[in-house]
Formats: sequence, C-alpha cells, structure tokens
Amino acid sequence: MKNYLIIGGTKGIGKEIVDRCIQNGDNCYIISRNHPVYEDYVNVQHLNLDISQEDIPEGFLPEVLDGLVYCPGSINLKPFSRLTIKDFTEDWRINFAGAVSSIQAALPGLKKSQNGSIVLFSTVAVTIGMPFHTSISAAKGAIEGLTRSLAAELAPRIRVNCIAPSLTNTSLSEKLLSTMEKVEAAEKRHPLQKIGTPKNIAALASFLLSEESAWITGQVMHVDGGLSTLKI
Repeated sequence: MKNYLIIGGTKGIGKEIVDRCIQNGDNCYIISRNHPVYEDYVNVQHLNLDISQEDIPEGFLPEVLDGLVYCPGSINLKPFSRLTIKDFTEDWRINFAGAVSSIQAALPGLKKSQNGSIVLFSTVAVTIGMPFHTSISAAKGAIEGLTRSLAAELAPRIRVNCIAPSLTNTSLSEKLLSTMEKVEAAEKRHPLQKIGTPKNIAALASFLLSEESAWITGQVMHVDGGLSTLKI
C-alpha cells in the first residue's frame, strides 16, 4: 500500500489517477479547490484549498509519501497583444508556483520513500509552438525546466518526470470542444485522428508513479496523438 498526494484530484485527469490508485488499494491525499467526491472512501483524505496561494496544514500529509502528481492547469488562449501581465502572472501561479509549493511541502515525506516519484504536467505547445499559447507555454516551459533540474538534484532518491499532452477531453478544454465541428477539427490535427482522454494520460501517470518506472527520471513524455513528432 502506497501513499500518494494528488493535487487537483477531483476531476478530469486527476480524478482518473485517483481512481486507479484506489483500485490498487493505495492511500490518496487529495488537495483541490473543488468539493470532495470520495467521501465514502476510508483510504482517501481530501483538503479543500488553493495550493498556489495557501500552505498545506501541518499533519495532513503522511510521514512517508511515495508519490506526488500536480494536475492543475489553465488554457488561456489569446493573441499576445491582448495578454496582460496579470494573465501571465495567473498562468504562472496556477501552473508553476503551485507545483513548486506542492513539491516543497511533499519533499520530507518523499525522501522517506523507497520509490519517491513526482509527476508534473506540461503541454505539447511548448515543443511545437502554437499561436495564442504564449502565456501557457511560458508557464509550462518553466515546468519542463523544473522537471530536468529537480530530477538531477533529487537523484537517486526521488524521480521527477513530466507528461506533455495535447488537447484532452476534460472540463478544462470544454470551450474548445463545445461543438461536433470543433471536435472533428481537433481530431484531424492529430496523426491518430482523435483527441486524448483522461484515461490516456492517467495510464502514463500511474506508470510513472509505480516501481515499474524505477529507471526513468528527468523525462518529458508526450502523450499527444503524434502531434509533436509526426506530419501527415
């Protein structure tokens, strides 16, 4: 039985990761801004707070923590000329500062694990460059740099990896997928001719948490339907 901290574990990809952990009989410590959805589970603890603005109360996390997944993100797509410093600061707070706060709070417990693993999230837009993505790409680009530097600093005790998805069917992207026409257009942009699901991403996150990935660290892994590497 492992202990995992999932930030943003009440919907979308985060919830799918929590579901997989529960099925494996693991203990989940969830922090999110949403109301709890696992109240009937004895192996799930939930804390309702914004990790990018508030500290985790003492005593919430277990003494030994086997993994941390930071799921919160944003999709703030605007022309660069319309983006304000406030836009950049908000994307930075949600995507980067919150991740840093989570990792710093989790480090004491992760250092006591035999297989400490941190999983972060970037975006395919950091690699290939997309119009109107400057704010989110800047924040997620910082996540990729953090992944590699922190992996070097925490080796060999704790592994740090990052997942870079393309468009995934979650509540965060609902405005981009609000009609069948938008869905079909998004599918056609990907070599595999479909968009991602939370299960697609959670499968890799669960693997990176597990001992099966014990020789993987400092990697940015693309789960993007082939978008970042293939042209069709």
